[in-house]
Amino acid sequence: MAPESSGGTGTDPAALALKILVAGGFGAGKTTLVGAVSEIRPLRTEEQLSEAGEGVDDTGGVERKTTTTVAMDFGRITIRSGLSLYLFGTPGQDRFWFLWDELSQGALGAVVLADTRRLEDSFPAVDYFEHRRIPFVVAVNCFPGARTYGAHEVSRALDLDRGTPVVLCDARDRDSGKEVLVRLVEYAGRMHTARLLDSVG
Repeated sequence: MAPESSGGTGTDPAALALKILVAGGFGAGKTTLVGAVSEIRPLRTEEQLSEAGEGVDDTGGVERKTTTTVAMDFGRITIRSGLSLYLFGTPGQDRFWFLWDELSQGALGAVVLADTRRLEDSFPAVDYFEHRRIPFVVAVNCFPGARTYGAHEVSRALDLDRGTPVVLCDARDRDSGKEVLVRLVEYAGRMHTARLLDSVG
């Protein structure tokens, strides 16, 4: 992605804006995470759940959810001086997955947000990023009242490739979300460096 303007009249050539996807199952907290960490008012494309989607969308475990993302969420966060992240939250339902290919173009990596009450909903996102060799971390959104599982248990349940980070988080909390993004950037950086070395080795 092209360097981001640093503001004012000039452009800082050292300033980078990296593209990050936030994916996961329906109701896992993607919109909440983007909104919590974004330093700008996030762009949202939420619509009310309708009767037409009742036979299509699985709302088991998230019966209180009344809206859904139909295109994407967008937010921005500055990790440190010269490094910003552009966050693109993906729609969770199967019928909107055709948008993922477009959103994933040029992405540094992804966060797969997981809900242990519906952990099986994370498999499509995990498979998507593994097959396309896009680095990702699994962030377990710790919902109040949900059973708590350790990172190793979640990794084993999702059959993750060895070394794929699993972190526990609260998608409502800015600091918790920021820590997830820092872990992703660090992991993606290691993965891209290793692939570069392999290609020239």
